[in-house]
Amino acid sequence: MSISHAPPGSQESDISDISTSTPVGTPAEPDAAERSPLDLHALVPSSTRRTRVPRWLRRTTGPLVLLALWQLLSSIGVLTPDVLASPGRIAQVGRDLIADGSLTSAMGTSLRRVAAGLLFGVVVGTGLALVSGLFRIGEDLVDAPVQMLRTVPFVGLIPLFIIWFGIGETPKVAIITLGVTFPLYLNVYAGIRGVDSQLIEAGESLGLSKWGLVRHVVLPGALPGAMTGLRYSLGISWLALVFAEQVNADSGIGFLMVQARDFLRTDVIVVCLIVYAFLGLLADFVVRTLERLLLQWRPTFTGR
Repeated sequence: MSISHAPPGSQESDISDISTSTPVGTPAEPDAAERSPLDLHALVPSSTRRTRVPRWLRRTTGPLVLLALWQLLSSIGVLTPDVLASPGRIAQVGRDLIADGSLTSAMGTSLRRVAAGLLFGVVVGTGLALVSGLFRIGEDLVDAPVQMLRTVPFVGLIPLFIIWFGIGETPKVAIITLGVTFPLYLNVYAGIRGVDSQLIEAGESLGLSKWGLVRHVVLPGALPGAMTGLRYSLGISWLALVFAEQVNADSGIGFLMVQARDFLRTDVIVVCLIVYAFLGLLADFVVRTLERLLLQWRPTFTGR
């Protein structure tokens, strides 16, 4: 029986190969998952990196450029005062109207009219949407008449409202109410009918009653649509106010505009338009803030 022996020096050569390939005490190379992440910022030259501009600066750039162009055209005579007053003149007239109290008094009157019309419109529009959206018989009775009235221009009803309610505050509030009602009705109704039926089935399987389903499933699901409808309604309320205050009005921002039109005061007209825009923007900011507070449970895309 013969036993084969390795040639002399073969073990030493193997050991030397191992020692040269992997030194003793040297840690093994880490896996790809354990490696430190690559710093891309160090590889990109600082000159090519994108400078981040504050968002508030980006949002104010457009209006400031437009204002500067407006002032430039007024200074070189392209825009004459009888066509459109300069921004400096408008700022001076605005200060004068605030100083004598006429602008603040007009703003208070207009805000009361909008608040009253908005309150009535929200109650009527939301109530009709709940009746039509929650009940089939309510839809059969309510939706068709509302859709018919929605196609009628509410501005065309001003003469009829004057005949019915006179020339006081009632027709003005009624016009605003009518303008607010329909956008709110459509959005709340669409929000109710847009609730996923599987959520209703899940609520029923959990033992929720009909009122529990409405309270915990239907109304929260319709809330985004209601907020959108409220934003639309606020915009239309200011539009309706412009028409309402220019018909047999003796106070309000629209009344100032009518007087300025009679005397060809474009500066006063622009001041009133700026006030309308500022109040509308403020109302929209309030609704958007309310929307963020009430819809924290709904993650949405905010842009990139």
